[in-house]
Amino acid sequence: MKYKELGKTGIMLSELGLGTWRYNGGVEGLLAGFELGINFIDTAEVYGSEGIVGEAVRGRRHDVFLATKVLPRLFRFHDVIHAAEQSLQRLKTDYIDLYQLHWPNYTVPIAETMAAMEALVEAGKVRFIGVSNFSIADLKRAEAALSKNKIVSNQVRYNLIDRTMEDGLLQYFQSKQITILAFSPLDNGLENIRTYDRDDALGRIGAATGKTRAQVALNWCISHPSVIAIFKADKIEHLRENCGASELSLSATDLDELQRIPFRKKGRVERFARRILRHCLQIIGRKT
Repeated sequence: MKYKELGKTGIMLSELGLGTWRYNGGVEGLLAGFELGINFIDTAEVYGSEGIVGEAVRGRRHDVFLATKVLPRLFRFHDVIHAAEQSLQRLKTDYIDLYQLHWPNYTVPIAETMAAMEALVEAGKVRFIGVSNFSIADLKRAEAALSKNKIVSNQVRYNLIDRTMEDGLLQYFQSKQITILAFSPLDNGLENIRTYDRDDALGRIGAATGKTRAQVALNWCISHPSVIAIFKADKIEHLRENCGASELSLSATDLDELQRIPFRKKGRVERFARRILRHCLQIIGRKT
């Protein structure tokens, strides 16, 4: 397993992390991941998996980098503090390595939210601050609201057939040395990617390198120096297969061929419309 620095923190994380959204693999699956060299696990209060993650890291807490998230509806100062306390209890730990804002919330002043995040760092309950699903503009506002700390990561969707992040976001975060945590690196399943890969580039490259299509697709994602991919695997055999992606080094020719696979990318108008819709839904949610 290869490792990459988280932002500019000096902390080295496995370039493949364990995701736990809709995870059904039990404690054994997470422990198997640790044995294969993974030292980074991601969860969230809304996933319902913090309890099982807490069980998995018991006895090895200082060897595992633990990340979780707070819901946007809990972005008021005291709500953030309370949410973190609840996550700490479920995780059975006294500190969270990376605490992330799960989505932007346009109805709560970002300064109030970030003040709570910094208070958690000051209290020693959180080590680093991250965000998830933030645009460049969202991140700049969040950064401007911080007084002592830096945002070290942004967790966004990224894979061979969903490259919305390449429309400025990837380049911006690379220039700022902010780590990109890519979720759904195999989309919603490898079969979805193969639907776009009509010429079976994954199969050809896999045959030439002795790797599977899934390993090639994962390695394409982590070939970017600032990207760490978070995958979910309920079965041990899938976990082992995915971890094998870190052993591969794709050539420039391989990467160029994979880049030619058709993909989807949300345009600026669509992203703006989604942002406005989320803003309106958040306003409605507060009123109700």
